[in-house]
Amino acid sequence: MRALIIDDERLARKELINLLKDIEEVEVVGEAINVDDAKEKISSLNPDVIFLDIQMPEKTGFDLLAEMEAVPNVIFTTAYDEFALKAFEVNALDYLLKPIEPERLSEAIVKLMSKLNGGGTSSTKNEGKITQDDDKKLSLEDQVFVKDGDRCWFVRLENVRLFESDGNYIKVYFDNNKPMIHKSLNALDERLDEKSFFRASRKHIINLSWVEGIEPWFNGGLVVTLKGGDRIEVSRRQAARFKDMMSL
Repeated sequence: MRALIIDDERLARKELINLLKDIEEVEVVGEAINVDDAKEKISSLNPDVIFLDIQMPEKTGFDLLAEMEAVPNVIFTTAYDEFALKAFEVNALDYLLKPIEPERLSEAIVKLMSKLNGGGTSSTKNEGKITQDDDKKLSLEDQVFVKDGDRCWFVRLENVRLFESDGNYIKVYFDNNKPMIHKSLNALDERLDEKSFFRASRKHIINLSWVEGIEPWFNGGLVVTLKGGDRIEVSRRQAARFKDMMSL
């Protein structure tokens, strides 16, 4: 598996590279020293996993994830254990405290291999890989990072039932959570796979796999009921297109 190490400290990167040399399943394909460098390396190298330091100058590891449209598997590496709870809240694959112990590193790699071999979360149809292609649409299999204040999550798009515009923000509906992200609904609509997500109106994008019921509404529109009970109006302009997409 292809690994990218992201850490502003040269000695920390070197130490981790030396440890990974003893694990034949892992190939270190590159290093990055900050968030901007990491974004470029992830785009060009397509790693299966990133070893991500949290505290870096100017931008943190969490900032990196928040700036990406889809994220690969993440193993956090840091000297500050107060970040542990936050790392697991976002559902990172693992969390390694510096100085990294070889045994803990091996455990993290075993966990990653189990996830990839078992068909766990991946960023493309090639398991565990991410392709930062400008033309690539985000599908149900993609994993995204959502940050709202001090809370953040890794979310697979198949679990997001609804996106709702709220001014300059979008409310993301998944599980019992509705965090807000600073993004326009138009920009998001351009990135989502239209086979999986539908622009119901100026205010809503729905996950088609969550549709449970459809009924007529005023002026030729429709009301869609999603699993869980959310009721979303489909505008008259979009109603005909929606019926075509949902019919055999």
